[in-house]
Amino acid sequence: MARVWTGFHRHPIWTGISIFIGFLIVLAFAWNWNWLRPVVARKIADELQRPVTLQYFDVENALSAQPTLVLDGIAIGNPPDFPEGTQTGTIDELRVSFDLRALASSFGKKIIVSQLIVQHPEGDLRPGPKGNPNWTFPVTEDSSGNTIPPRIGSLIVTDGDFRFADPRLKADLRVKVRTQPADQKHEQQIMIDATGTYGGQPINGHFVGGSVLALRNSDKPYPVELTAQSGDTRVHLAGTIDHPEQLSGANLQLELQGQDLADLYKLLDLPLAPSPPYSLRGHLDYDKGRNRISFKNFTGRVGESDLAGDLAVDRVGDRPRVTGDLTSHNVRMADLGGFIGAPPGREAAPTEGPKQRAEHAAQEAKPTLLPDTAIDLNKIRSTDYRVHYRGEHVVTDWAPLDHIEGSLTIENGDIKVEPLDFAVGSGTISSKIELDGRVDPIQAKADIDFRHVDLQRVLQNVKFAQGVGVIGGHWAIEGTGNSLARILAHSNGDLKLFMGNGDLSAIVVNAAGLDVGGTLASLLGLPTTAKINCLVSDFALKNGVLDTRALVLDTDQGNVYGKGNIDLRDEGIAYQISEEGKHISVGALHAPIDITGSFKDPHVKPEPGALAARIGIAAAIGAVFPPAGLLATIQLGLGKDHNCGALIAAAQNQQPVSSQAAGPTTGAPNAPAILPSGAAEPNPGPAANSSVPQEAQAPIATPEPKRVPPPKPAR
Repeated sequence: MARVWTGFHRHPIWTGISIFIGFLIVLAFAWNWNWLRPVVARKIADELQRPVTLQYFDVENALSAQPTLVLDGIAIGNPPDFPEGTQTGTIDELRVSFDLRALASSFGKKIIVSQLIVQHPEGDLRPGPKGNPNWTFPVTEDSSGNTIPPRIGSLIVTDGDFRFADPRLKADLRVKVRTQPADQKHEQQIMIDATGTYGGQPINGHFVGGSVLALRNSDKPYPVELTAQSGDTRVHLAGTIDHPEQLSGANLQLELQGQDLADLYKLLDLPLAPSPPYSLRGHLDYDKGRNRISFKNFTGRVGESDLAGDLAVDRVGDRPRVTGDLTSHNVRMADLGGFIGAPPGREAAPTEGPKQRAEHAAQEAKPTLLPDTAIDLNKIRSTDYRVHYRGEHVVTDWAPLDHIEGSLTIENGDIKVEPLDFAVGSGTISSKIELDGRVDPIQAKADIDFRHVDLQRVLQNVKFAQGVGVIGGHWAIEGTGNSLARILAHSNGDLKLFMGNGDLSAIVVNAAGLDVGGTLASLLGLPTTAKINCLVSDFALKNGVLDTRALVLDTDQGNVYGKGNIDLRDEGIAYQISEEGKHISVGALHAPIDITGSFKDPHVKPEPGALAARIGIAAAIGAVFPPAGLLATIQLGLGKDHNCGALIAAAQNQQPVSSQAAGPTTGAPNAPAILPSGAAEPNPGPAANSSVPQEAQAPIATPEPKRVPPPKPAR
C-alpha cells in the first residue's frame, strides 16, 4: 500500500488523468441520460419554435465516434397561432446516429446523420387560422444566407401515417410511409402511398426511393420512381438523382398522359390552353439555385398532332415564368382550337376523348359558331410566358395553310402573339396580335398582312374552281371583350384585299349571275377560264358589323359585284352577289345571288324578285310565241372593263369609288359604277397603277355602316 501511494506521489499528473478516466468510466455506466430529457425537449422546442414534449431520452455508444441519440414519445405541438393543445405530430421512437469525426473535421459546420430510424410517425399537416402551415420549420443558415441541411445516410421509417390538408390547394391527402426490407433484386427502399383529393379531384400516388440517401457511392445514385393519377391525368417518373438531399444531378424520365393539358393547372398551378388527349415523354431536371424545373427533349402527341421541344418553369419572383421552344412536324389546326376558346381537336377524330366529345356536342347544340369561352383573367395574370412554336406542315380541311410559326409572350396578363405567320403557297399571312388582360374587359387589337397569297393554293381544295394570281391586303381590327365572340361583337377596323392580273375558272363568273348558258359552255370548256383584270375588296368594320365599301371582280367574261354586310354580333349574313356579263349569252336568268342566314346555317339562293320577274317575262313571251321566250334570257354583254388602277388606289386611300374613277375605260360613258345600291357618288379618288399592293398603306377612318336587311322571300 505504501508502495502504491509512493508511485502516485512521484507521478501526480498521470495519477490525476487516471483518476479522471476512471471517473468517466464509472459515470458512463452510472449516468442516466434521461435526467437531461427536459433540457433536450426545451432545446428542440427552441429550434422548432413550438411546444415539444419528450417521454424518454438516452444516448447509446456515448464514447464511440458514432453515438446514437434515442428519443421516445415525442409530441410536437403546433405554432402559436393554432388552437391551444393541437399537435403537428407524434413519433413513438426516434434514433439518430451521428458521425462525430465529420463534425469535428468541419469545425461543427457539417452534420452527418449516418442513420435515422423513425418508428410510427403520425402527423396532421394543415394551415392555421392565419394561413401559415404547420409543416414548415426554421432552418439553419450560414453567413451567406444559405441553408445547411444535415446529410442523412440511411433512413428507416416504420408505419408512418400522415394527413395533409390545404384548402388553398383543394387538397386532403392520407399519406402512408414505410421502409421495405432489401431483397435479391432491390436494396432497402422507402415506400410512400398517397390517396385523397388534390385540386378538388381524386388523386392517388405511389413513390419508391432508396433508403440510403446521402452516403452513397458516386457510381450508385439515388433511385426514384413515382406513379400518380389525378382525374384523367397520369404521371410516371423514373430515374436517379445524384444528390437527393440537394435535389441535384437528376437523370429522370417523365411521362405525362391525360385528356386535357388544361387539367395540369390543378396539379402544377400553371394555366395551359385546353387541348385534346395528349401523351408526352421527356427528361426532367431541377435547378435548385434558380428554382427551375425543366422538361427537356420531350416528344409525343397532342390530339392528332405531334409535339416536341423544351419547356422550363422558373419560380423566382412574383410570378412563375414559363419558357419554351416547341415544334410539330404535322399539326392539325383543330388541335389548337383551345387557344381561341373553341373545343380542341377534330370532331369524331380517332384521338377524341369523352371530354372533347361532350364539348363538341355542346358546340353543335349552340345556334352560334364563334367561340364564346371566356378567358380566365386570374389565370392569365398569374403566370408569365415566353414560348416559340413552329408547325412545319399544317393539316386542315377548311383553310389553305401550309406552315405556322408564332411567338407567345404574356407579362402580367398582357398577351402578345408576335409574329403569328401562316404560309399559303409562296405567300404569307403575317399577324401581330395583342390582348391586354391587365384591364377588364380585355382590349384586343390585331394587324394582319396578306403578302403574295397564292390564289391557286387558296382554291386548291375547291373542286369546281381553279385560279392563278397573287392576293395582297391588310386587316386591322380593334375590339373589347373576354372571348373571341365578344371581341368581334365589339370591334372596329378595316379589311382590304387586292389582286392584279390572273385567271379564274369561268364557271365561277357565270354562276354568279345565274348564266345557265354560260355555265354550260364553261363546263364544256368554251371557255374554261376567265382572265382576271383585278379584284378589289374594301370592307369597313364598325361596332361588330362588317359593311361593304366595294367588292369588284373584273374579268374578261364579266364583272362580279358584292354588296351587303355581315353582323358579327349575332352572326347574321345579309349579302348579295351579282354578275354583269361582257359577252352575249343565251340562257342567262341574270338574278343576283342572296347569301343570308347565319354563320352556322347560311342560305344561298337567287334573289326571289329578280328571278321571278325574269322567269315571268320569259313565260309571258313564250305563251304568245314559244320560240321568243328565249329572248328574255339573252344577256347582251354590255359590261365593260374597269379602271383597276383607280379602283385599287381609291380603296387604299379609303375613298368610295365614283363612277368616273371606277367606270369603264372603253365603251359607253354612262356605264354603271360599282357602288352598292343606294350609295351616293363622292368625289373621284386618285389614280394609281394596277399593281397588287403587299399591304394596306393608310389607316382607315371607319364610316357608319348601313345594315342591308335580308331579302324578303317571294310570295
